[in-house]
Amino acid sequence: MKEPIRKLDRRRPQTAAKPLRHVVAALILREAPAKEDSSDTQPTREVFICQRRADQPMALKWEFPGGKIELGETPQGALARELQEELGINATVGDRIATLRHTYRNGGAIEIQFFRVLEFTGEMENRIFQTMQWAPLSELPSFDFLAADLNLIRDLADGKLL
Repeated sequence: MKEPIRKLDRRRPQTAAKPLRHVVAALILREAPAKEDSSDTQPTREVFICQRRADQPMALKWEFPGGKIELGETPQGALARELQEELGINATVGDRIATLRHTYRNGGAIEIQFFRVLEFTGEMENRIFQTMQWAPLSELPSFDFLAADLNLIRDLADGKLL
């Protein structure tokens, strides 16, 4: 005797939705001097980017420094704390440039607020990253950034945000 056909109207048990993680990231900018061997004498705007370590989730992807907002923190306060922890700098956090939401394939969702960092004191020190560097805004699409950052990367490279 054949098995009866499974009824399709039965609902599968739903797994609990993962909570939305609130994250902040820094756009630390500088004007790079024009290269001596170039006919272009205009300075190039650069932004500070960091690469995750091989032992971290989303290994070796590029990102902007920052991290999670802890309970009771303002976004600006969280970013200042994260920059102190990750880079050893005391930052003056400026205006919010963009807010993005992204849902990863595993169901995790984040909301990232990107802030301009106006100035900082202290020498940048690599405390948690594989590598760190200054990159011209126009060259950002050539780096393998986190999926959540890709729309922002395009807008920055196209000169739409800054």
